[in-house]
Amino acid sequence: MSKIAETNEKIAQKVTEGYKKIETGVVEGYKKIEEGVVEGFNKVSDKCVEVLFAKEGESVENAKKRLSGKDSENK
Repeated sequence: MSKIAETNEKIAQKVTEGYKKIETGVVEGYKKIEEGVVEGFNKVSDKCVEVLFAKEGESVENAKKRLSGKDSENK
């Protein structure tokens, strides 16, 4: 194999390795952000259900079931 071809192959390998590291970092970062946003949304949603829709002494989970209509299916 010629010297130029060997050099090109080494460059291609390094570029591919670099790309994969960047890709992994971006995907992992996105997943962390996504998990944080979903967790924050769920906390806000649960608090809204607790304050606005739950009956006195009713848990958030039970209020959600009642509001979704799933509670009436079991009766």
